[in-house]
Amino acid sequence: MNEPLTFAVIGDSAASGVGDSNAEGTHFGWGFHLAEAFTEPLVYINASRPGAQSKEVLLEQLPKILVHEPQLVAVIVGGNDLLRNSFSPAIFEENLNETLAEIERMGATSMLLELHDPTEIVPMPRLVARVCRRRVGAVNQVTRKLARRYSSILLETRSLDGIYQREKWHVDRMHPSRIGHQFIADNFAHLLRLRGFEIGNVRFSQSNNRSRKDSIKWMLKNGTPWFLKRSLDLLPALLFLSVTELIHIARYGIDSEGGEVIFPAFENHQNVSNKLEIERVS
Repeated sequence: MNEPLTFAVIGDSAASGVGDSNAEGTHFGWGFHLAEAFTEPLVYINASRPGAQSKEVLLEQLPKILVHEPQLVAVIVGGNDLLRNSFSPAIFEENLNETLAEIERMGATSMLLELHDPTEIVPMPRLVARVCRRRVGAVNQVTRKLARRYSSILLETRSLDGIYQREKWHVDRMHPSRIGHQFIADNFAHLLRLRGFEIGNVRFSQSNNRSRKDSIKWMLKNGTPWFLKRSLDLLPALLFLSVTELIHIARYGIDSEGGEVIFPAFENHQNVSNKLEIERVS
């Protein structure tokens, strides 16, 4: 009998399955649904954690899965990095590069996920939306660059038909719903088959996991406190970036979102540093 394939997942809430849970609060997520679809013997490990950033993934989560010598590793990270006022594309790239390099040295195949465009499903002021797209774009640029470097399996979510259908999104409109997680798993399964992995069809649920009443309760208990916490952290940077965005519009026009992306390196939201980091984004 062949040794089972070991499939490991590291990353943030999108990796841990937020948006797809049962009545007891156990998260499943796309990794779980993908693991169920394998037709060859499989060991499934998920070391991800909601809120994790790229540094934690590199220094804490990666060592936990390396001891199991996985042959397939999904690295889903970036969303929490860009939501901090100290976000640096260069530091994010350094952390993700080291993570993928270690996975390659082990001889494993890595999997990456492109971030969707949140402005397509979350209503926000136009200026804030432009700033958001810039940050998401910077993360995706790094992800695509490193996917090419390490021959990673990259799921380009923005190119998927129906990705922004409401049923595919959790009540917070930031994480996939159960059907959304299964949709991601199904598309990853297709890419893995092209690489020779033995995977059948992903099973889809007939309905999502949360009723309207349950969704409202979840938002009051989890969504609103999270939003307030992130607002206090990100607000100084957001105000600064909004001003630079207005300057960019004045220089290049309202239809231009290219050029230089400026990310303020704030020590904290009470002590604003004058240090800037400039990242070229085409």
